[in-house]
Amino acid sequence: MHVRKSFSRLLAHLPKKQVTVITGMRRVGKSTALRYLLERVEHSNTLYLDFERVENRVMFNQPSYNDIERGLVALGLDLQQPAVLAIDEIQLVPNSASVIKSLYDTYSIKFLVTGSSSFYLKNHFSESLAGRKQIFEMWPLDFEEYLQFKEIDTQRLQSERLKPFLFTFYDIWKGHYQDFIRFGGFPEVVLADSPDDKTEYLKDILNAYIELDIKLLSDFSVSDSLYKLILLLANRVGSRVDYSKIASLIGLNRNKVKDYLHLLEYTYFIRTLTPYTSGIDKEISKQPKLYFSDTGLLQVCGQLSSGAIFENAIANQLAQLGKIQYFEQSAGTEIDFILDRQKAFEVKETCTPQDLNNLAERSKLLKIIDYQLIGRHYPESGFKDFMWGGSLF
Repeated sequence: MHVRKSFSRLLAHLPKKQVTVITGMRRVGKSTALRYLLERVEHSNTLYLDFERVENRVMFNQPSYNDIERGLVALGLDLQQPAVLAIDEIQLVPNSASVIKSLYDTYSIKFLVTGSSSFYLKNHFSESLAGRKQIFEMWPLDFEEYLQFKEIDTQRLQSERLKPFLFTFYDIWKGHYQDFIRFGGFPEVVLADSPDDKTEYLKDILNAYIELDIKLLSDFSVSDSLYKLILLLANRVGSRVDYSKIASLIGLNRNKVKDYLHLLEYTYFIRTLTPYTSGIDKEISKQPKLYFSDTGLLQVCGQLSSGAIFENAIANQLAQLGKIQYFEQSAGTEIDFILDRQKAFEVKETCTPQDLNNLAERSKLLKIIDYQLIGRHYPESGFKDFMWGGSLF
C-alpha cells in the first residue's frame, strides 16, 4: 500500500472520538485510506461496510435504529465494547448521518467514513453531526506523491522545494513532471503501464463520475447537459466564468449553468478562484476563474494549449499550499495567482526578464512585496530568475 501525505493527519485523528470524514472525488484513494486506518486499530472489534453493496444500504435504511444495531451485531460488531465502524461511500444512504449520530451518542464507536460529495458531507453532516466530526479532503496526487507511487526516491527532490530555478534539478526531474502534467494524479492512472491504459482509466473515471456521483446528487436528465458543459469548460480553464455566455452556447438558462458549476465544484471536479480585491480598482470583475482538479481529466475533455494546461497544473499545486486568488483590472492588468494574500505568482511556460518586470510592477500596485515567476521550460536565453513548476510539488 502506498502511504499518502494525508494519512499522517488521518492517523493522528484515529484515537479521537469525533467521526473521521474523508471526502474527495471518486477514485482518489479514499477507500485505501480507510483500509490504512483499519489496519492500525489496536483491537479487533472493527467492521467495514461498503454502501455500494445493496445489503449494507438496506440495513442502514431500516426505520428502526434497534434493527440497525441488531444488524451490526449480526455482522460481528460488539456494541458493548469500544468499536471502530468504517463506512465507504456514505452519501449513498441519505439518512446515514442521523443513524451515526444515534450510535455515536449511545455507544463507544469510532466512525471512519468516506464520501464523494463535499456538498452532502459539509452541509448535511454539519446539521446532523455538529461538533461530532472532522472533515479531511483528499485530492489527486501531488508531484512528490506521483514520484513515490512510481517508487522513485524523492529525498533529493525535497532539498530544492520552492527554491529558484536550478538547471541540474530541472534536468533530473523534467521528464517525470511532464508526465505528471499530461496524465494527472489519480493513483490508478499513475500506476498504469502505458499511455493508452492511462487515457482509458481517465475516460472511465469521467464516466463513473457522471453516471454515479452526478446522477445520485441530481435528476437523471442532468448528466447529458453536464457532460456538454464539462467539455465546454475544459476549453475555458484559466478564464473568468461568464455564466450568460456559457448559457447561450449550451442552450441552458444562466441560473441553471450556475447551479451546474456549483455541483461540479461541490463534487471536486473543478476548483474556482475568487478575485483578489484591495480597494484599488472599483471595476474589478467579481466573476470566478475555474480550473479542473486534475490535468489528466482536463486533457480527455478538451483540446487546450500547453500553456493553459500548465497554468491549470500550477493552480492545483499552489492550492495545496494555501488559499489562491487571481487579480485582474478592467484595463487588462492581471496576476495569475495570489497565495494567502501575501505572495504573487505569474505563470509562463518560458519565463523572460520582461515577465519578471511586469510582475514586479503589478505586485507593487497591490503592495505585495513577495512575488515570483513560475516556469515550465529552461529558456534558451539562460534566464534563471524564476521557480520551476516541478519544485512546487
